[in-house]
Amino acid sequence: MNNMVTQTDFSYCGGAITEVLKFGSSQLHSGHKVLFLIIPGNPGVVGFYRTFMQTLYTMFGCCHPVWAVSHAGHCVPPDSMDMVEDNFSAIKHDVFGLNGQIEHKLAFLRRHVPRETSLVLVGHSIGCYIILDIMKRNPKLKIIKAIMLFPTIERMAETPQGKVMTPVLCHMRYLAYLPLFLLSLLPKGLQEGLIKLVFSSIRSLDPTVVQPTVGLLSGDSAVNAMYMGGQEMRKVMERDNSTIEKNVEKLLFYYGASDHWCPVQYYHDIKQDFPHGTFRLCQDGFRHAFVLDAGEEVARMVFEWISGDVRT
Repeated sequence: MNNMVTQTDFSYCGGAITEVLKFGSSQLHSGHKVLFLIIPGNPGVVGFYRTFMQTLYTMFGCCHPVWAVSHAGHCVPPDSMDMVEDNFSAIKHDVFGLNGQIEHKLAFLRRHVPRETSLVLVGHSIGCYIILDIMKRNPKLKIIKAIMLFPTIERMAETPQGKVMTPVLCHMRYLAYLPLFLLSLLPKGLQEGLIKLVFSSIRSLDPTVVQPTVGLLSGDSAVNAMYMGGQEMRKVMERDNSTIEKNVEKLLFYYGASDHWCPVQYYHDIKQDFPHGTFRLCQDGFRHAFVLDAGEEVARMVFEWISGDVRT
């Protein structure tokens, strides 16, 4: 990894602070034929995907840049920047809400990705919902494939985890603000120790996820993530069958076998509704938050699935 070209950029996109983790070229030009772009789950912290991205970049022979774009406000701004560029505009456009996050990704694509560049989109959890909306709102994008990992694209509030988290995120999230603020005051070393304690039950924890988790405890990142989560519970209802039908040949869905955010029944339902689609059910026991301990393994699977569609 020491020899890899990696870079982290911060900029305002859609009026909100945005972090982009990049493997390979940091700027795209007409010579870049393909870009892998990761649309994260919630929290949309790009550092969680470092191992996944590194593996994907390496598997494709370091030929194609692999980028991950954070959700708006799901990062710690550098000292020289604020969370938003303009408070009034951020509130008016609800930049931290679900629709605002979709518009944020469309704005990022317009600003940073040349029209002639082909895309491999990789979504995780709510990132899959965002990808479907991107496809609907900008059907002219040159998308080779869209990989949907543990997709939360329908009936989120009805899932086992949704039933628990809906009242928390929609009605009680303010109760978490004070504890989060107090945690943010702790020394970084103590924060790391607490996070490792929380993750101690994960035997093969990826050590690269610890620092991004520490970042979540700083500033307003976690608050923004909870706000977005509350909107997910309310707005992610019916599956967007129309967009799936129009793009079924480009889409590949990967469902967890014991995913409390996306029950196996959802896998069976969508597979029945789209018999010609590509749907896979996890056989390896990966958790919904696969980045915690299986980023490399999932990246290797993605390579096997799409290596024939992307030239190296």
